[in-house]
Amino acid sequence: MILQSIINIAEICSQKGISEAILSPGSRCAPLTLAFVRHPKINTRTIGDERSAGFIGLGLALKSKTPTVLVCTSGSAAYNYAPAVAEAYFQQIPMVIFTADRPPEWIDQLDGQTIRQQQIYGRHVKKSYELPVDQEHPDAQWHVNRIVNEAINESKSFPPGPVHINAPFREPFYPSTDEAFKFDQDIRIFEEESCTAKLSESQIELFSKKLGNKRILILAGQDTLNIKLLEHLNEFSQKHHVPVIGDVISNCHSADNIIQHQDAFLAVRSNDFRKNLSPDILITFGKSVISKQLKIFLRELDIDEHWHLQIAGEVADTFQQLTKIIRVAPEVFFQEIKSKSSGNEASHTYLMHWKQSNETAGKTFSETFFNQEFSEFEAVKELMSTLPSNSDLHLANSMPVRYANYVGLKDKSIEVYANRGTSGIDGSNSTALGTALGTKRITTLITGDMAFFYDRNAFWNNYIPANLRIVILNNHGGGIFGLIKGPSQQPELAEYFETEQPLFAESLSKEYGLDYYHCKTRGELISYLPSFFKMGTKAKILEIETDKNINKRIFATFKSNIQKTYGV
Repeated sequence: MILQSIINIAEICSQKGISEAILSPGSRCAPLTLAFVRHPKINTRTIGDERSAGFIGLGLALKSKTPTVLVCTSGSAAYNYAPAVAEAYFQQIPMVIFTADRPPEWIDQLDGQTIRQQQIYGRHVKKSYELPVDQEHPDAQWHVNRIVNEAINESKSFPPGPVHINAPFREPFYPSTDEAFKFDQDIRIFEEESCTAKLSESQIELFSKKLGNKRILILAGQDTLNIKLLEHLNEFSQKHHVPVIGDVISNCHSADNIIQHQDAFLAVRSNDFRKNLSPDILITFGKSVISKQLKIFLRELDIDEHWHLQIAGEVADTFQQLTKIIRVAPEVFFQEIKSKSSGNEASHTYLMHWKQSNETAGKTFSETFFNQEFSEFEAVKELMSTLPSNSDLHLANSMPVRYANYVGLKDKSIEVYANRGTSGIDGSNSTALGTALGTKRITTLITGDMAFFYDRNAFWNNYIPANLRIVILNNHGGGIFGLIKGPSQQPELAEYFETEQPLFAESLSKEYGLDYYHCKTRGELISYLPSFFKMGTKAKILEIETDKNINKRIFATFKSNIQKTYGV
């Protein structure tokens, strides 16, 4: 017999706006599985590998900006969610994770599929909850209702993130054939209403006064696309002559005064060059930053003030310059400040220094590939300029996200995603697939061969969407280690750092019914792209095979050209 309070969990989720649940097979989780599968307003999918399931759920939540439910059985199944849970926590993605469990008296008694599941994700969830194992008493039923309401509210409150509900069940797990299975419609729901913080008149006056006659630099960290923010940011930066630095994952690539090639030209270490780019006031918002050179540059400066804009939650002092946390949404800050102060000649000159550096680096980048052998760096450049408008782009970690950050993006209709919460290579395929399930837009993943094969179970399901496009940069190993000074100088490089491998994706494509393209030259790549991006009935893989030694040489040439351009 399945208790009504467990059946009603799905109804609570539905009434609180959750419409997607990713389930993994198991017996102990049967009460929850049946509740979600039989609910008419919740879309369910079953994914056999919990690690992949976690990232697919993450991708769905990333696209919808509403929590996705995960459900798994007891034991190690719960642990396999951990990489996706950690990524969701640091990337601030709402998820509600249900893990079925043994009753408490059977923990540590050598019973099958039994581990210590309470608070299994530690500090990588916003909060952990435990359902009562015995729910006959009305207070226990109220307790279940209260926990699920509270957990979903917590997942959605700023900063959003994953929450964990451990659910111990006693047998029997399955309803009898004549047992009624009905969701209560008058179930109690309680919501949490957030109020948008605004600046007071005195704060507006104070901040506006401080910004006067100052060289201001705005830095956007990783975030989802925010049209309202871009509108107010553009008005502010235009009026006050402010450069806006944004990695490709900031989704600020359409900002008017955007600086996109900073990771290239900030490698220049001359004092005069750095002095011209040094701000008096740094204003930041968003999450992580890819650019290592930008981090080094800002950490070495003597900045008067660094303001970070964030409604709530912990704030990192990434650049070791933090002086003020302003508890307001970035779009609200720029909207309220933009008309209260004005630009000056110093700020206009300052903006020109950043723009000239950006344009020079961009030109040097484009010239790098003239009369050169084909490389994966050039392949990413070609891909980024050919992406369909109104599409989504996922970038796997290691070199793909770095190449894309050097290249930059112009099309404001393209939204960019990357698992930069933990910056691991695990789950890239699954996250992109999950996002593609939540949209009709073409969803393109640019990934390396190591990340692709690491997450091959992303395709071990019945839900591969036709709008998914995967580009594999296959140099037959972890090519990034050949570009880093430390590992590249070690005799063990090939086997123990690059981990050379001979695999191709053609067999996998056939196994899972995906269209497959393979190329080794720029001519082949250019000829394949129109067909590859065209909407069809199947997902598609484009495997670009390159030589790691050529890749290393072209990348070194690019860095050398930047140094020569700036006379270093």
